[in-house]
Amino acid sequence: MRRKIIAGNWKMNKDHREGAILAKEIADGFAASRSSCEVVLFPPFTTLPAVMEAIRGSAVRAGAQDIYCEDEGAFTGEISGRMIRALGCTHVLVGHSERRHVIGEGGELLARKLRASLRNGLKPVFCVGELLEDREAARAFEVVTAQVRECCEGLEAEEFSRVVLAYEPVWAIGTGKTATTRDASDMHGIIRMLVKELFGTAAAERVPILYGGSVKPESAPDLLGDAEIDGLLVGGASLKSKSFLDIIPR
Repeated sequence: MRRKIIAGNWKMNKDHREGAILAKEIADGFAASRSSCEVVLFPPFTTLPAVMEAIRGSAVRAGAQDIYCEDEGAFTGEISGRMIRALGCTHVLVGHSERRHVIGEGGELLARKLRASLRNGLKPVFCVGELLEDREAARAFEVVTAQVRECCEGLEAEEFSRVVLAYEPVWAIGTGKTATTRDASDMHGIIRMLVKELFGTAAAERVPILYGGSVKPESAPDLLGDAEIDGLLVGGASLKSKSFLDIIPR
């Protein structure tokens, strides 16, 4: 049975002082909950060292919100997988909708970032999701499966075994709208069938697929209760320890 994963993406929020306080509150609350799920925090780059210190000795893990596709060199403003790993991080977000649709990153670059994550021993949480116009035009499945193919096809099975997938419908991110559990479950099922086609039955049964998109404590139980949904990628609700801890299943 796949272990549930609850991930908190802080986006461009919390400086190193605020982040350390929040991370410590989450680590302490998670320990007290005795939950068996996996918890991963994604603070801003400048906040990561303070967060790593705050969660030291706890079961909470941390990762970076982005990664560059090269390991070193003249790439002003970029952060490499080697640097992220040196901080003690275990995870990295790749292809978040804001990187795709606000920053303008395309599939070719994201495929290189995914491989850089794996090359540096990090576990990528690879995000896919459709725009509102895609869903309204009945292209949601087509768009999402194309995103998975574009970046994951060609990986070795062993490499793919370290990937976490996250479905985040763009129209539900930061809007207050949440896909219904049925919407999310149907898409997760389609993604899992594609993984089976690309990497085989064992990989399809093993790969965690998270849901992200305006997740709140009120919507989390139904989502986590679905057999196809292996966890949640939480945005705004991860910026307060109480709301984030309320999402974590006991």
